[in-house]
Amino acid sequence: MKKIFAASALAIAALSVSPLLSAPAVAQAKSVALADVRVAASRSNAFTVASQQIQTTYKAQIDQQETRGQTLQAELNVLVAKYNEEAKKTPQNQAALQAAAKAVQDKRQSASAELSKIGEPVDLAIAYVEDQISVRMNEAIRAAMTAKKVDLLLQPDAVLARDPSTDITDAVVTELNRILPNVSITPPAGYKPGQLVQEKNQQAMDQARAAAAAQPAASGGTPPVTR
Repeated sequence: MKKIFAASALAIAALSVSPLLSAPAVAQAKSVALADVRVAASRSNAFTVASQQIQTTYKAQIDQQETRGQTLQAELNVLVAKYNEEAKKTPQNQAALQAAAKAVQDKRQSASAELSKIGEPVDLAIAYVEDQISVRMNEAIRAAMTAKKVDLLLQPDAVLARDPSTDITDAVVTELNRILPNVSITPPAGYKPGQLVQEKNQQAMDQARAAAAAQPAASGGTPPVTR
């Protein structure tokens, strides 16, 4: 289960963090800093507490998935051993070897599907937590940049060398904790992973269109033609 949370933490914010500066603004940037938003998200109080709550609330599913996974792995090991036995035979029976290989492949696929089904409630809860953090990440980034008087923020993997003093990841964590102290682990009915981010992006697009449409009206429109 810890691996699941570690993997999900790496994905957090990747969907929602959009460019905060235009190309000309980047060229004119005077103060540059670095921040790993994925690390910031995983260190946030909201994610830490939610992870603990999920492991408690969905303990039955987590335990069932782990126990069943061990059983399925043992069954798969038997099939792999049979395949290896067939592969060592001289001469090889190609029909038997192919059948053994197919048995291994089918078992892996069915085991993966079964374990995924057991873990669906857990996966959905994790996705909902990630989604709630993602939609507030840009806000936390902007606040951290303002607090640190930074006008250009880069991900650590975008530079070849850096001074540790330029890293403001902790500041992003601080702002995220202030903006979003906690999140819910109970998805609403009909929730789909990534839904909150998609809705936020759509809202931003709608607002941009409305603003663009309002500009001609605000300027009084096209002046009348005089003769």
